Amino acid sequence: MKRTSTKKTPLAVLGEEALKKAVYDAIRDHARTGDKVVIYRQGRVEEVPAARLMKRRGIRE
Repeated sequence: MKRTSTKKTPLAVLGEEALKKAVYDAIRDHARTGDKVVIYRQGRVEEVPAARLMKRRGIRE
């Protein structure tokens, strides 16, 4: 039997990719509905317009 060197992606990498996609989808959904995104920054909870986050992260509507 011939061995193939298929490298598997670590579970942590797959989890991080899934989390990034979930955040991306949530920001787009908030922008579509006009809701603000609640974030924790520098010890404070803030409500930020989704459009501002999309612009900062380069996400298209």
